[in-house]
Amino acid sequence: MTPLTIGFIGLGIMGRPMAGHLLKAGYSLVVHDLNRQAVAALAAVGAAEAFSPKEVAMRSDVIITMLPDSPDVEAVALGPDGLIEGVRPGVLYADMSTIAPTAAVKVAQALAAKGVRCLDAPVSGGEVGALNAALSIMVGGAEADFAAMRPIFEKLGKTITLCGPNGAGQIVKACNQIQVALNILGMAEALVLGAKAGVDPAIIHKVLSGG
Repeated sequence: MTPLTIGFIGLGIMGRPMAGHLLKAGYSLVVHDLNRQAVAALAAVGAAEAFSPKEVAMRSDVIITMLPDSPDVEAVALGPDGLIEGVRPGVLYADMSTIAPTAAVKVAQALAAKGVRCLDAPVSGGEVGALNAALSIMVGGAEADFAAMRPIFEKLGKTITLCGPNGAGQIVKACNQIQVALNILGMAEALVLGAKAGVDPAIIHKVLSGG
């Protein structure tokens, strides 16, 4: 059986350790990023270099993107020299960036017309979660595609949930962000209240954080 080749695009704070986990797990990896130093660092430990998203698509059975925002994902997936120009029917594509749900659906529909199986799979857990392969992964897409991708997701995260059809992963990530913001707001209010009452805010933070 031919080993599975994963294409990974986006080697920033989150993407670089994620790609590293896949290499350690024994996957053949083709990587691309505008930062060629990041590409070279992974090439030095066994990844193959690619010079465009199109090239990544041509060489991969599974593709993962981890990019800053919606325009970046759309450019990489659908733009000139993008995934759509090199991808083969049947390839599984998971965008693990945090982007607008509408953008996730747009990309999925465009690539589906080429026979690509698409998942949106944003994560929470930050740099620490990425470094420790302990991310929470919220997935939108077909159940069969989720099942096919799950063994790869398990190399990157601990809590992996199918949330619904394409776009649902991004919607749940937005809900997560609202909850995080409310937690921050609650902590801020608590610190102000305690400080006004004469208690050291550092002690309050330690207690409320479970320290």
